Amino acid sequence: MRKYYIDNIRQTTVVLVVLYHVIYMFNGIIPFGVAGPLRDVQYQDAVQYILYPWFMVLLFILSGMSARYFLERHGNREFARARTRKLLVPSTIGLFVFHWIQGYLNMCLSSAFETIPESIPKPFFYLILCVSGTGVLWFIQMLWIFSMLLLLVRKWEKGKLSAFFGKFSYSPFILAVLGIAVWGSAQILNTPVIAVYRFGIYGFTFFLGYYIFSQEKVTDVLSEYGLFFGGAAVVLAVIYTAVYFGQNYVVSPVVNSPLSIAFLWTACLAILGLMKRWGNRTNSFTAYMNRKSRGLYMFHYLPISVCGILFRENKSQPPVCIYILTAAAAFAGALLLYEILSRIPFLRWCILGIRKTKKETDHV
Repeated sequence: MRKYYIDNIRQTTVVLVVLYHVIYMFNGIIPFGVAGPLRDVQYQDAVQYILYPWFMVLLFILSGMSARYFLERHGNREFARARTRKLLVPSTIGLFVFHWIQGYLNMCLSSAFETIPESIPKPFFYLILCVSGTGVLWFIQMLWIFSMLLLLVRKWEKGKLSAFFGKFSYSPFILAVLGIAVWGSAQILNTPVIAVYRFGIYGFTFFLGYYIFSQEKVTDVLSEYGLFFGGAAVVLAVIYTAVYFGQNYVVSPVVNSPLSIAFLWTACLAILGLMKRWGNRTNSFTAYMNRKSRGLYMFHYLPISVCGILFRENKSQPPVCIYILTAAAAFAGALLLYEILSRIPFLRWCILGIRKTKKETDHV
C-alpha cells in the first residue's frame, strides 16, 4: 500500500523550499549571490530561521525511508540504475547541458563577471558557469552518494542491521534522544567553503530513515505523539529565531548548535507523526503535485534568480508585491520548464533523469 503521507510531506516540503528561496533572494542576513534586502529592517527574514534548520534533513529522512521501501520490492542493481539515472545523470550531464544557465545568473547576482579577466579561455569560462550552476543540485548529488554507500552497507551487513534495529521498542523518549546522535553528526564532515554539503548530518539522517523511520511501529509512535512534538517544535522555533535572528544561520556556530539541532529534530518528528496521522490520503491536487514536485524543485531557482536580477536595481515597489511576483514566477516558471523539458527525449533524460513522459513518478 502506498504511503501517501510520505508523498504529501515531500511535496509540501518542496513548496516550502521554493518559498524559502523567494525570501532568501531578498534577505538581509546572507549578502552573497542574492539581490539583497528590500528594506533596512526585514522581519520576514524570520521565515528563513523557521524553515532552514529542518527541511532538508526531513527530505533526507524521507529519501532513506523511500530507499527501504524500494529495495523491499526490487534488487540492488535496479536500485543503483534507478538512482543513477534520477540523481547522478541530472547533477552531472544535466549540469553541462542546462544548469550552466543558472550558473550565469548566479554570477550576475554575485557580480562575479567583474573579477573574471576577459582573456580567460572560453572552455574554462564555460566550466566556471557549470560549477556555479550547481545550485539546488547539491541535494541530489549527495543523495546519490548516500544511495551508493547504502548498497555497500547492505552488502556488508546482509540484513543484520535491519534485524537489529527492528528488535527495539521505540518510545517517544528514545526517538527524541536520537537527537543527541543527530547533533553529533552535525559536527563532522562539513565542507569548509560550501556550507550546504553537510555530509555528517545528512548522511546520518538518511540512514536513520532507512533503518529506523521506515519501520511502521516507529511512525505509529510518532503519530500518537505528533501533537506533543508539534507543540515542542513551535516553542523551539520561537526561541531559536529570537536567539539567532540577524546571525548567519547556515554556518557554524549557529547551524550545528544544540538549540538548532533540538529544533530541527523535534520539527522532523512532529511532521512525520502529524502527517502519518492526518495526511495519509490523496486527492487530485496532491496527486498532481506529487507528479510535479521533482520539476518544481529542479527549476524553481532559475526564475527566482531572474526576478532577483530584475528587482535588484528597482526596489521601489512594495516588498509584498516583489515577493508575490517572484513567488508566482518561481512556481509558474518551474512548472512550465518541467512541462517543456520533460517532453523532449534527450533533455528529459539528461536534465531530469526521466525515460518516459507518461505516468512518470520520479521524486526528488
